Amino acid sequence: MAGQNVIEITDGSFEEEVLKSDVPVLVDFWAPWCGPCRAIAPVIEELSGEYQGKLRVAKCNVDDNPKTPSRFGIRAIPTLIIFKGGNVSEQITGAVAKSQIAAAIDKAVG
Repeated sequence: MAGQNVIEITDGSFEEEVLKSDVPVLVDFWAPWCGPCRAIAPVIEELSGEYQGKLRVAKCNVDDNPKTPSRFGIRAIPTLIIFKGGNVSEQITGAVAKSQIAAAIDKAVG
């Protein structure tokens, strides 16, 4: 599923991979049955390459890992959350334009 720069995270690895990361982490909360999630997947892949070294990109399948989305109050997917220093820095819900996601990333990594 995920490209070479995109890691798959689980409820179990979330703390280590995301909250303890020393660079900002964009987490894509998605599910295989979600059309808009599949639609933005290539955009997420592109961004992971463009921001390599400045940003980690992770995907969390909400069906397999229900604890993490509920912890952050996620009601709709896709939801993208950028975590910085263990805290929520930016949150985007829905399949939005690449430019909107990039603007949120720039704010977090800037």
